[in-house]
Amino acid sequence: MAALGSFALLIALALAAYNLLAGTIALRLIATGTPARISPERLADTARRAGIAGFYAVTAAAFALVWSAFANDFSITYIVEHSNRALPAPYKFAALWSGQEGSLLLWAWLLGTYGFVLRLRHKTDVKLYAYAGTILAGIQVFFLLILNFAAPPFALLKGTIPDDGNGLNPLLQYPEMVIHPPMLYLGYVGFSVPFAFALGALMMRYPGEKWIHITRAWTMATWLFLTCGIFLGMRWAYAVLGWGGYWGWDPVENASFMPWLTGTAFLHSVMMQERRGMMKSWNVWLIFSTFLLTMLGTLLTRAGLVSSVHAFAQSSIGTWFYVFMGIVLAICIFTYIYQRGHLKTEHHLESLVSRESSFLFNNLVLLTACFVILWGTLFPILSEYVQGTKVTVGAPFYNRVAIPIGLFLLFLTGVGPLLPWRATSFKSIRRNFVLPVIALWATVIVCLAVGVRPWVNGAFSSGNFYALVAFAVGVAVFVAVLSEFLRGAHVIARQTGRNLLSATWLLTRRNTRRYGGYIVHIGVVVVVLGLAGSAFNRNVESEMGVHDAMHIGPYTLECTGFTQDSNANYDSEYAILNVTKGGKTLFQMTPEKRAYHLGGGDQPQTMVAIHSVPMWDLYVVYEGMNPDTGQPIIKAFLNPLVGWIWAGLVIMVLGTLIALAPSLSPATAALRVPVARQVAPEVALKGGD
Repeated sequence: MAALGSFALLIALALAAYNLLAGTIALRLIATGTPARISPERLADTARRAGIAGFYAVTAAAFALVWSAFANDFSITYIVEHSNRALPAPYKFAALWSGQEGSLLLWAWLLGTYGFVLRLRHKTDVKLYAYAGTILAGIQVFFLLILNFAAPPFALLKGTIPDDGNGLNPLLQYPEMVIHPPMLYLGYVGFSVPFAFALGALMMRYPGEKWIHITRAWTMATWLFLTCGIFLGMRWAYAVLGWGGYWGWDPVENASFMPWLTGTAFLHSVMMQERRGMMKSWNVWLIFSTFLLTMLGTLLTRAGLVSSVHAFAQSSIGTWFYVFMGIVLAICIFTYIYQRGHLKTEHHLESLVSRESSFLFNNLVLLTACFVILWGTLFPILSEYVQGTKVTVGAPFYNRVAIPIGLFLLFLTGVGPLLPWRATSFKSIRRNFVLPVIALWATVIVCLAVGVRPWVNGAFSSGNFYALVAFAVGVAVFVAVLSEFLRGAHVIARQTGRNLLSATWLLTRRNTRRYGGYIVHIGVVVVVLGLAGSAFNRNVESEMGVHDAMHIGPYTLECTGFTQDSNANYDSEYAILNVTKGGKTLFQMTPEKRAYHLGGGDQPQTMVAIHSVPMWDLYVVYEGMNPDTGQPIIKAFLNPLVGWIWAGLVIMVLGTLIALAPSLSPATAALRVPVARQVAPEVALKGGD
């Protein structure tokens, strides 16, 4: 399989190079009208077909590596380092992305898959798709060069072939890690597609905004993949690392979050270009920046520039990324300067109190957050370069800056839907904002009454204060978005005789993009409320022998014993804890300590026990034995509202899928309303986004 995989990667590189070269020549001939022996259109089609064939070649290489993992082919260095015979089958797949070479192959395969789908849809707009396909081929050439010459996944082991491999990193032997990396990569790689369309449209001076309509579904799907990838990573960190948290502002976590921020800004601001012909230059640079940030994230993970539990070992491929990013940036700057006359804004901002201004402020806030995170992530590298000493920026810096920015962004999430395009009147503002304002102050009063106060023991607590603001603003935003649904649904219900639920569904189907987006905003609110709960986390730690007990919140944890288990992959030791509340036994928890059998010896790993209810998680860690006393150590956390974070993700996914679905056509929508009782569209529905 090593020979097949290496040969497939060489063929893939040749095909991608031909796609890039032939596509560039064909597009140049078409643009200049230069006569040629071969038809430029035919040359461009051969380039497209080479891109399709390249997908099959990269697929063969990826298949060869996975097959080698399942076949325990320890003649391949990568398989020795990232697999062993006892590794369960699902984690054999995870071996593909558990190391640097395999993860780069996964990137190339996903890029080939995106390109394959794009090239099959080329008849949508042959010329624009040809530009986009050629640009994707250029990106693919870069990754295939690395795979063939800098980080080959099929390098053969020198010397004696071992009977077994070193095994997969225990941190990666968790169900979420079979899903999290591919999902994150689908988001990372997927942003190459809107980048290619944006750069291609700018190169060819593409008329109108059709390129945005074409790429909208690509961008939203990519954003959804990246969102799911980030949250699955949070869930993995929460359930595996055993520290009781889910986000530590780790450099690699930041690397995934930054393109999410700029991608979110792009999704919002293209609405202004579609609706009002505004922010064209801004949008182009947003998607350029998003793509470059995905490259930066890949560089940070693989070049050993930062210290992270997520990062690979230090390697020499950083130089390849520096050169590639420099070339991409130079091409973007040159194309923008050369074609900037094509990006003239058709309209200007007419009022600071309008939907346009809310989108503008939304973008500024998102980009400010991105810059702060980028500065904090790169600061250790910059400080070492300037001063010779690496100064690490910790979580307090990010929290101090990012939390207020996030709360302001949450506020804008609720304000935007309530403002009309162009300008608004004071009467309209008062009518639209009265319910959210009432909800905000009612929430403040309720929170103060139940003990959520911005002070602890007479001293001001910034964590409690921010949590109070998050609860109040979050509820206000939820009411604002809900009122948008109810206003339209009431009109449809009154005119059609439908019940309110059915009318709301019809309202959503008539404008899936707008109301799907509102559902995403509701999901964001739920996530923020879940994050705000961290201000009230509690934890206790104690040595616990048999029949010892500890108390946390309303629960009592009593140790009833310890047990052991063993299999070919690891040995484990469990603590058995009975959990009672008010003297009544509720359930049993079994936090675990594992020792994985790896090539270099046993490696310990903690497996957390988590019991979730809507109001909090009971999170218990078996930390092992105290070497001084020989007693087991148990640490318990009571983490409020953590489940809301994962529920918010589900709502965001649902909203995005609805937004991706086509709206009812005007004719179909009209058929769903009795003709005699039909109302004018401007009464039943506001205009689209």
